[in-house]
Amino acid sequence: MNNRLKTLSKGIIDVSPLMIPVVPFGIIYGVIGMELGLSAYMTFGMSIIIFGGASQIVLLQLFSGGASSLVAITSVTAVNSRHLLYGAVFSEYLSHLRLTWKIILSYVLIDQAFAVSNIYFKKNLNNKYKHYHLLGAGFTCWTIWQISTILGIVLGSVVPEELGLSFTISLTFLALLINDFRKFKNVIVMLVSGIVATIGYNAIPFQAYIIVAALSALSVATIITLIDKKKK
Repeated sequence: MNNRLKTLSKGIIDVSPLMIPVVPFGIIYGVIGMELGLSAYMTFGMSIIIFGGASQIVLLQLFSGGASSLVAITSVTAVNSRHLLYGAVFSEYLSHLRLTWKIILSYVLIDQAFAVSNIYFKKNLNNKYKHYHLLGAGFTCWTIWQISTILGIVLGSVVPEELGLSFTISLTFLALLINDFRKFKNVIVMLVSGIVATIGYNAIPFQAYIIVAALSALSVATIITLIDKKKK
C-alpha cells in the first residue's frame, strides 16, 4: 500500500467513530426540510451545496420563521465563521498545495474532519501526503451526511418524535471535544466560550454571539499559552 492510500485510509478510519451521531443528525435535517414544505431535491441540494449540518438547520429554522434573506445569510455566515479558524490553523500545513487541492479540501473541511486531521498533522509533519488524511476524513463525512439526508427525506415521516433525535445535534459536537477534556487549560477555554455564548445569545445582535464567543476563547487560549511559555 503506497503512502497516499495509507494516509487516505487512516483519515477514513480516524473519523469513522465520529460518524455515529451524524446519522441521526442528518435524518433530523431531512425531516425538518420535508416538514417545512421544501422539495426533496431542494433539501438534498442544500446538503450538497452548503454541506454544514448546523448552518443548514439554522437556515431551515429561519426559513420557517419567515426571516428575510439578509438575516438568513448573515446568520448562516456567523455559524460558519468557525471554518475561518479551521482554515487558519491548516494553512500552516497545506499552504504549499495547488489551488485545486485547496478548493477541494476547503469544501470537506468540517468539524469532524478538522478534529481528527489536526491531530494527525501535528504528529506527522514530515509526511508530504498528509493532506490525503483530510481528504479521506472529509469525504467520509460528506458521504455519511448525504446518505443521512436521504434517509431523513425518505423515512422522516415514520420517525417518532419520542426518539428525541434532536439531542444528537449536541452529541455530534460534544464527541469532538472528548479528548480535549483531559487538559485543564482546554476545559477553561471551553467554559469561557460556552459562558460568553450563553450570555450573549440574547444580548448580542445579528447572531454574532458565536463570533464573540470564539474570539473570547481564542484570547483566553492565547493568554494561557503565553503564560505556559514563560513558565518553561
